[in-house]
Amino acid sequence: MSATDFHRVLVVGGGITGLTVAEQLADVDGIDVTLLESDNRLGGKIRSGAFAGIDGIDEGADAFLRRVPAGMALAGRVGLDSELTSPTSAHAAVWHHSLHPIPRGVVLGVPASIRPFATTGLLSWRGKARAALEPFLPRTSVEPDSIGEFVRARFGDEVHERLVDALVGSIYAADTDRFSLAAVPQLADLAARRRSLLIGARSAKAANPPRAEIDPIFAAPRGGMQALTDATAAAARSSGAHIRTGHTIESLESSADGWIVDDEYFDIVVLATPARASASLLRQAAPEVAGALASIDFADVALVTLQVDGSSWPERLHDRSGYLVPKPVQERVTAVSFGSQKWAHWRPDDGSQILRVSLGRDGAPILDLTDDAIVDHAVRELNVHLETAIEPQAVRVSRWPDAFPQYRPHHLGRVAHIDSLLPRSLLLAGASYRGIGIPACVADGCRAAAAIKARLFDPDE
Repeated sequence: MSATDFHRVLVVGGGITGLTVAEQLADVDGIDVTLLESDNRLGGKIRSGAFAGIDGIDEGADAFLRRVPAGMALAGRVGLDSELTSPTSAHAAVWHHSLHPIPRGVVLGVPASIRPFATTGLLSWRGKARAALEPFLPRTSVEPDSIGEFVRARFGDEVHERLVDALVGSIYAADTDRFSLAAVPQLADLAARRRSLLIGARSAKAANPPRAEIDPIFAAPRGGMQALTDATAAAARSSGAHIRTGHTIESLESSADGWIVDDEYFDIVVLATPARASASLLRQAAPEVAGALASIDFADVALVTLQVDGSSWPERLHDRSGYLVPKPVQERVTAVSFGSQKWAHWRPDDGSQILRVSLGRDGAPILDLTDDAIVDHAVRELNVHLETAIEPQAVRVSRWPDAFPQYRPHHLGRVAHIDSLLPRSLLLAGASYRGIGIPACVADGCRAAAAIKARLFDPDE
């Protein structure tokens, strides 16, 4: 087949979504795929590096969900099956003036049984009494599409603020009062399953009983999450994809049946970049799409990695994997991961501990501070929470502007509207649209690749 017989596809963005699109298309007969990344490295917001004498300590996401199949499937395709590991059996807590174990039997903070909530010290007796009314309440409308509004109506403020918002807000750096219920599938499914959220969560637990020892919830390559992006890029390249880093697109113009990008013709373009970056690229070629994309909000976060002397680490914390900080008692820190207790391979030979402290969320900017100020907040608040006097031996600050898109209520409807404005030769993919997290991004990359193949080769499409 000559070069002129190929359909040229351009993928813009070298994060996990764009790399998945390239990996899926690179070995397809009749497609010539190019990926352009403006940064000098691939991986986007996935990055790992050496810290405290250990390679592959993550600066962003440190795991992905096993139950969402796209992430596991990609790891298998790129040869990482034997490299995957899972967290230890250490348990997380919530800090609300002291550390409280997360009650057993929750689904993203939603109670699935009564007894753990009756005995927890995390909730007041008033909060427990309010939550106990939930099975008797009439059905709550999901039309407002706000996690906070829905959960507060079902369980009251304490369950929402100290559990659901603490968990979901930590995952998405979100204010869940302004975050779409429909965009979080586990919660949306519970809301649709039964009139009572508690009864729905209980039936979901019964249908899928926890088997953490057999089926761990999370997985990660031992070499860090960057091993996944590196292996995906290598697989795409080995199948013929052309991948260029350090390339900033200067012009993107639509033509009669495709796109001219920096004087090169492509039949189809996939923008696997954050919505704001995509809006900038489309400002001239598709102003209505660009305007809609520019309206998607983002939250900045910072992640401080600390090495602390093992002798200063309290014995009482040795069964903990970390803790969450609910918004009503937050200053800057939103969550802390005890990395060396969460991951067996993150344990330095000298017995020290690696911690990761997350700061910033929607409505609470962090990147206006200097690195020194961010570290000061991380260490001071950590010591207040844990009642310690830890002084770090080593520190690393990772800044992540526009780290998390914020799915405002009715987000999925806005995405559907944006999709309806796109020409057949343009696709959008990535965390800004249909799901946040590595498996969701991989799945969206696979969706985009399948749509491209259908548009190019299926006469009925």
